[in-house]
Amino acid sequence: MSRKLGGNILVTGTNRGLGLELVRQLIQVTSNKDHIYACCREPEGSGAEALRELANENPKRITVIKLDTAYESSISAATQALGERVGTCGLNLLINNAGINKLHGSAPLSATGGCGMMEVYQVNVVGPFLLAKHLLPHLKRAAEQMSLKHGGQGGHMSCRRSAIINISSLLGSIEKCPENFHIAPMYAYRTSKAALNMMTRCQAEDFREHHILATAIHPGWVQTDMGGKEAPLTSQDSVQGMLSVMSSLSDKDSGNHLDWQGNSIPW
Repeated sequence: MSRKLGGNILVTGTNRGLGLELVRQLIQVTSNKDHIYACCREPEGSGAEALRELANENPKRITVIKLDTAYESSISAATQALGERVGTCGLNLLINNAGINKLHGSAPLSATGGCGMMEVYQVNVVGPFLLAKHLLPHLKRAAEQMSLKHGGQGGHMSCRRSAIINISSLLGSIEKCPENFHIAPMYAYRTSKAALNMMTRCQAEDFREHHILATAIHPGWVQTDMGGKEAPLTSQDSVQGMLSVMSSLSDKDSGNHLDWQGNSIPW
């Protein structure tokens, strides 16, 4: 993969699964001048041991930040911590990876309650919304810095310039629902990802004037705690594919929903 990702990159939900693998591979595909801000709910907890080890191995490349996307106060504190570190350089890439599926298995209607619906929606939709809102000044700053390098011209959007990547799901596709609903009803998860897709479309329109790209990416059915052991795709292959897709994104991809191989997914 050509080196088209870099600058200051923030990833949420990095203590395990796709988030942890994103940090691992981002270290490999970016330069020594680039920095990864790895966020998770409990940086000092037992569940973040692998992340701490990775950060200790790359102290000049990785900064771990405490962030619970379910709480705006935590988002505000994380934004302040990031701002103190990136300064006038801004934030080049926000990867909203943190997400939950409250119920295990197929999560049918009979097992889904209001509280579970709202908890999933809070983490999967409201959290990414608030994080992008709080981080917008830093994303705009990064886009402006790139504009200055181009002599004040707008230039093209890209993940190296300034971008938001929302990790979505094929299960959020309304058109595809009849094909896969019987396998995994997952009311809360499906509806939250459909909402995340709409948020991505809104962000693409809203932030276009600032030259900030916004794209939703489906990582595939992956062998993680959420995806289960039956999943056909490893986290390594999924992340490698997603990073390749991210490195190729441009103006035409803003507001789209793609899979980990770059294929378009219908809304």
